[in-house]
Amino acid sequence: MTEFPLWLSVGSIALLLVLSGFFSGSETALTAASRARMHQMEKSGNKKAAVVSRLIQARERLIGALLLGNNLVNILASALATSVLLKTFGDAGVAYATLLMTALVLIFSEVLPKTWAISNADKFALSVAPVVRPLVAIFSPIVATIEVIVRLILRLFGIRIDEETAVLSAHDELRGTLDLQHKEGALVKADRDRIGGLLDLAELDVSDVMVHRTKVFALNADLPPEELIKEVLASPFTRIPLWRDDPDEFVGLLHAKDVLRALAAVKGDTSKFKLDKVMTPLWFVPDTTSLQNQLNAFLKRKTHFALVVDEYGEVMGLVTLEDILEEIVGEIADEHDNELPGLHPQTDGSVIVDGSVPIRDLNRATDWELPDDEATTIAGLVIYEAKVIPEERQIFTFHGFRFTVLKREKNRITRLRMMPLATALAKTKREGS
Repeated sequence: MTEFPLWLSVGSIALLLVLSGFFSGSETALTAASRARMHQMEKSGNKKAAVVSRLIQARERLIGALLLGNNLVNILASALATSVLLKTFGDAGVAYATLLMTALVLIFSEVLPKTWAISNADKFALSVAPVVRPLVAIFSPIVATIEVIVRLILRLFGIRIDEETAVLSAHDELRGTLDLQHKEGALVKADRDRIGGLLDLAELDVSDVMVHRTKVFALNADLPPEELIKEVLASPFTRIPLWRDDPDEFVGLLHAKDVLRALAAVKGDTSKFKLDKVMTPLWFVPDTTSLQNQLNAFLKRKTHFALVVDEYGEVMGLVTLEDILEEIVGEIADEHDNELPGLHPQTDGSVIVDGSVPIRDLNRATDWELPDDEATTIAGLVIYEAKVIPEERQIFTFHGFRFTVLKREKNRITRLRMMPLATALAKTKREGS
């Protein structure tokens, strides 16, 4: 049996370690590379970026091929090192080979290439992609067989892995990226909230952002023209719903500009003003309509206003295009808005908040994470958690906050004091000392 020269064995081990480092670094770079940047570069004509994109799309096959290659060269390098050291040191060579190869593989084939790759994943991925692509094609039949075997073994333990199943949806991935970027300081809170609000449109219904029926400004269509026009001009709103006979019986929509045009046409003579000529039909939408669908509907119909009805056809409130846009960009105020402050930070770390303040708005303003699945307003959350209509001065603790009911009108909680438990405990400790 022909023996390899020592220099050839050592050279082969070094080459195998370099290959191992290549496989390790390629795996790290290709799994960490930005798919969005690769897609953009591909659109710009970068052929290497197109190769990276295709490799990333078949992520499981890619990782399997790289792991297969990595294990092959590592095992072969360890076998060669053991053979060389056995001849040199006898049986003790096994122990020496184990220690030596562990150190070499760890440093030169794992930590060093992976650190290099992760420091500039996109550039590294573009460099190795042309070499990795044929390797993936060569190893593909073996990797496919291994995948089948792995799935069968997992199935024996009751674990089913669907090849088409995605762990995270695109929205979840984007949301996670936003939160991570904000946490690391690369994205300011306002920008995170705007992009996050856009992602939330499909998850929210119009009932989550509508103006409740009790707060809707509406006018009686049977008012004398002079009084009706006076109310329209005094109102801060451009679009005003009209009712007749009963405040819940809405009959049409009045636009302030249409009123002014009609008034100008009759030279200011209110006796000649005809309401029916300027009143337009109302648009009713179900309360379960998603904000994304409603936004598309507003744009398609070229209108900004709709009344929200429940399953029985009863009017619950109104929703406007501005309400939906505010979910993306935050509160929109103009010179005609009557802003009623609903949030009052206190010097002791607590916050006095009106019961009608939406939980989502409160979370945005304070960066809290109060749940809004079961209730829309902060008063609704307290009632839902307490399971009763609280009395004034009652105190509740849930979701990491202490809630004190400051004011109640009939069955409505109109004002609350909120304080994070950590702040409340620190305050109690200071007062006790």
